Amino acid sequence: MSALTVSALRKSFGGLHVTKNVDLNVEAGERRLIIGPNGAGKTSLFNQITGDLTPDSGTIRLFGQDITQVPAQRRPHLGMARTYQIITLFARDTIVHNVMLALLGLSKSRWNPFISLGRQRHLVEDARRAIDRVGLGHIAERPLAQTSYGERRRVEIAMALAQNPKVLLLDEPFAGLSIDERRDVQKLLLAIPRDVTIVMIEHNMDVALDFADRITLLHFGEVIVEGTRSEVVADPRTREVYLGH
Repeated sequence: MSALTVSALRKSFGGLHVTKNVDLNVEAGERRLIIGPNGAGKTSLFNQITGDLTPDSGTIRLFGQDITQVPAQRRPHLGMARTYQIITLFARDTIVHNVMLALLGLSKSRWNPFISLGRQRHLVEDARRAIDRVGLGHIAERPLAQTSYGERRRVEIAMALAQNPKVLLLDEPFAGLSIDERRDVQKLLLAIPRDVTIVMIEHNMDVALDFADRITLLHFGEVIVEGTRSEVVADPRTREVYLGH
C-alpha cells in the first residue's frame, strides 16, 4: 500500500516554477531519499506535502486519503510529522519542555499559561520516552542553549517521533553535523521501525545512500531520475546534475 502519493504537483512564484508536475509514490515502510542541487525544489516539495505551502495544482494522498486541502495543523493528526532544514527550537527551554510542546499540538488538552506543563504527567512521560529513543534521556532537563548542534538535531527528531507518525519527513537531518554526530543520527534513523515510512532530503551522500531503498532526483522542480540506489547512481543524468561530472 502507498503511504504517500503525490500526483502532478505544481507550484510557481511568478515565473519561477519550484515544482513542475511532480509525481511521487512512496510505499508503506519505505525509506525514500530526495536529492538534488540547491534550488531543485526539495524543501518546497516538502512544504506542500505538509501543508506549509499550497500547491497550484495536483493532489497529495496519505494512505489513500486526499489531504491536498487539509490545513497544515491537521496533518500531524493524520499521521504525518516532519523536521526542518533550519532548526527552530526554544533555546531557553529544556529538552523535555520542547518535546512536550510538540506533543501538546496533538493533545485534546489546551495550553494554559497558569498550569505548568510539568503537572501533565502523560505529556511528561510521552516526551521522556521520545527523548530516550534519541539517546538524550540523561540530559532531558538541560536547556537547549546548553546543548550541541547535533543534540539539537536529535531533539527535533524526538519531537517528530513523539507524535507517533506513520510518515516521517526529514529535511537534511545530517546538515552541519560532525562525523561522530552523523554516526549517532544515522544509528538513530536505522533503529526506527518499518511501520514508520521515512522520506528524507539529504546532501550527504555517504550516509544517505546507505539509508535509502529508493531515490528521487529533482532538478529545477522536476523529477528527472528515480529508482534504486544503483540505478540512480549509475544514471548519467545524476552524474551531470548532482555529482557534477
